[in-house]
Amino acid sequence: MHESGDSPAEFGILIVEDDFRIADIHRAFIEQSEGFRVVGMARNGAEARALMSRQAHTAHLVLLDAYLPDVEGLELLWSLRRDYLQVDIVMITAAREVETIAEALRGGVFDYLIKPVEASRMAQMLARFRRERAALNARSEMSQEELDRALTRLRPEGAPGGGVRSLPKGIDRLTLRTVVSALEHAGSPLAAMEVARTMGASRSTARRYLEFLVSVQVVGAELGYGDVGRPERRYRLVGDTTPWCEEG
Repeated sequence: MHESGDSPAEFGILIVEDDFRIADIHRAFIEQSEGFRVVGMARNGAEARALMSRQAHTAHLVLLDAYLPDVEGLELLWSLRRDYLQVDIVMITAAREVETIAEALRGGVFDYLIKPVEASRMAQMLARFRRERAALNARSEMSQEELDRALTRLRPEGAPGGGVRSLPKGIDRLTLRTVVSALEHAGSPLAAMEVARTMGASRSTARRYLEFLVSVQVVGAELGYGDVGRPERRYRLVGDTTPWCEEG
């Protein structure tokens, strides 16, 4: 099944995890991630299949553990792959065995995250997912260059393509440098509102630039607590800013 037209306002995520504490951590993070919402939580394979049968049109991504009480995660992976072609799957598991990883990759997983998952790594995965879905939904055909840009997750670290990078529509290099400068001079991770004050822009604008930097692995995001005691995403520099901030 192929989705067409504009990307949805929010991408639905189904969490399949038998440890309720880990599931709640994932849910809290997703609820703080712009453009995503949790459409269901399953503790085993039977619950996952039942939820998918009801949420097939609202679930875009499944976070799947490899160890479930009633079924092997890889068996459920192949079952979901067969029945729900429109859904992407990310394995989030403690399984480090090469055999398990290799089968998951053959099963076409979007990503494979090893527990305990760092918030910045989860944020990178979500940003890539949003970017790729937007690119694929935006048109009926793509050139090789457009496809290569969309599938940046397939480009190994250190691969050719260094130097000054082109920026996507809606991201200005001068403003990007302002955002990077705010993070560089901060003594601790900043929330989007704190960056917005430095930029003299709205929180949504700051968030857009910050999430772009997360997607290209220059900035990491983690959950922190603001003045009102509620968790919020906070950002810090983790990578080289030069390719994105220098003029071409």
